[in-house]
Amino acid sequence: MKKTLILGASTNPARYSYLVANKLTRKGHTIVNVGLKQGSVAGVEIEPAETVHTDIDTITLYVGPRNQAVYYDYILDTKPRRLIMNPGTENPELSEKATAAGIEVVEACTLVMLNTGQF
Repeated sequence: MKKTLILGASTNPARYSYLVANKLTRKGHTIVNVGLKQGSVAGVEIEPAETVHTDIDTITLYVGPRNQAVYYDYILDTKPRRLIMNPGTENPELSEKATAAGIEVVEACTLVMLNTGQF
């Protein structure tokens, strides 16, 4: 199972990051929730983007391009194998930086990937 960091985690049940956190845990994946607000999703506390996790396979991104720059170093220092840019998070600058760092960048919907066995 792929350890997945959800960047932009939310306790709001209407948010896609919330739905993905629950779907990932139901499918047996270990998750790390990173976001601005305190709380927990799928039984995992939301933490600030301070601790760099070095065992992350995938970061799934739920932060819009306007607010991503503050996370560039955090994403690159985490050194995930893959970065999924969900719809609305696509960012050529971040994509270029990640690719240059050897991170596979995928523009796709994590929920669809999970539902179709592509995750």
